[in-house]
Amino acid sequence: MSNGDASATEDPTKADESETAPPVEPTDRLEQVAAIVLALAVVFIAWAAFEAGKWGGEQSIKFSEAGAARTESTRFDTRAGQLAQIDVAMYIDWVTALSSDLRDGLIPEISTQDYEPTRGTVSGFLFLRMRDEFVPALEAWLATDPVNDPDAPPTPFAMAEYTLADAADADRLTMVADQAAVDARAANQTGDNYVLTAVLFAAALFFAGVASRLENRWNRRFVNFVGIIVVVVGAVILIQLPILL
Repeated sequence: MSNGDASATEDPTKADESETAPPVEPTDRLEQVAAIVLALAVVFIAWAAFEAGKWGGEQSIKFSEAGAARTESTRFDTRAGQLAQIDVAMYIDWVTALSSDLRDGLIPEISTQDYEPTRGTVSGFLFLRMRDEFVPALEAWLATDPVNDPDAPPTPFAMAEYTLADAADADRLTMVADQAAVDARAANQTGDNYVLTAVLFAAALFFAGVASRLENRWNRRFVNFVGIIVVVVGAVILIQLPILL
């Protein structure tokens, strides 16, 4: 038999085999979607890890700022206390000297409302050397006539005019430190949230790995569906988080 006849004889057999071969099933649509979603999960994991690192750094910076501000606040508060002690000492010495000068007749009887320091006396010497921050409070207190008015404030230190710049700076720095500490805790929480999303995306990849090992088609579908849901939940959380570049 010739080669041509042999070919003619074999072709019908091959045609029959091709007709009886089982058709190839199309790829499951859910598995296709799962593959795309899980590929996105890999990108989301990288982004979440990057942002978690950035927010961790922000937390450290804010805690450092809070510590520095508290240190400065303590320094200003200490100096304000020292200046207040100087004012108290000068005030006590002035009152003592004023009483002594009045008793010795070095100054005439006066009303505190129109008090003017007498030069050449100890009381005048002390009054003229009061600190600039203390003088407005002392003058405002004298204007209330504390000698004759029982309702007058007991000391100049009870007057609203008595303010210390260092004390104000200490309070301001304390608020700065408190705000920095709040920002640091917020940065820490944000970093934790990014880590949470990374864990969710990693769980989705785990489900994908498990699904690839399952032989039953419906089991694969179920596991892939769970993985998709986890990715969607993680993505919803991710898009709501603040971004730090």
